Amino acid sequence: MSDIPPFLPSQLYGVIGWPLAQSLSPLLHNSGFQALGIPAVYLRWEVPPERLAAFVDSVRLLGIRGCSVTIPHKMALLPLLDRVSEQAELAGAANTVYWDGEDLCGENTDVSGFLAPLAAVPLENMDALLLGAGGAAHAVAAGLRLRRCRKVFAATPSNRRHLSLAERFGFTPVPWEQRHDVPASLIINATPLGMRGKYEEESPYDFSLAAPGHVASATDAAAGNTYGGDGGAGLAYDIVYNPLETRFLREARQAGRRCVTGLEMFFGQGDAQFRLWTGRPLPATSRQDLEAALYGI
Repeated sequence: MSDIPPFLPSQLYGVIGWPLAQSLSPLLHNSGFQALGIPAVYLRWEVPPERLAAFVDSVRLLGIRGCSVTIPHKMALLPLLDRVSEQAELAGAANTVYWDGEDLCGENTDVSGFLAPLAAVPLENMDALLLGAGGAAHAVAAGLRLRRCRKVFAATPSNRRHLSLAERFGFTPVPWEQRHDVPASLIINATPLGMRGKYEEESPYDFSLAAPGHVASATDAAAGNTYGGDGGAGLAYDIVYNPLETRFLREARQAGRRCVTGLEMFFGQGDAQFRLWTGRPLPATSRQDLEAALYGI
């Protein structure tokens, strides 16, 4: 007989959406629970929009400890909760449900996940170009706003969807055909272009046409920490995480830009969720299991 005790979960977590596509969140969080010996399990729950309020009632009744939230519930969830964070309020959406005492609360850890790999980057002295205007783009916009990014330009292929986002966050809208004229040190892909499947060979940006960016500050330039313009080609950030290196990032790297992959944001938002629920970070094995599932590494 094995000396390993049976894993008997006593805490329930999960992800809700409709329809709920193949999600990697159960792999990420269940790996964390088991590695740390936390008696919990994370499940998938498909919840149609008309049943969202009833599901939230079930969370309260059954004492479900936390939920990840995906399309189409992130915005509709807000009025069903007792409290929402500044990040969720600013983004206009919540992707995480957790308990704070007797209060059922909402957070947007996509914001934290986006900002995590930019912790040492002086966004307050940089200009950024945000490509896209969907739910993930709103989380990116909230992060740029919270970090007081100096100036943000927004553009979408439709030349329409970014207008309301730009108005909400005080960004500068740019026609899609003029996006290469923007002198941005940080360029962010928040579109599905480059995602594995029918968009995989596409990119929302041609780095050979990029206007020169601006050095973050004279102090940074003197220290050699340049992010664009003279002395540096800047940063490229793709929130798409499958494949790991999209065409957008491949061409950005070839153009001399430093690159941030979408895996950083995905793992970062999951880590922020796990900390809210357990008070502990996701272990290294969770990231290894995620990378193995995604990329076979």
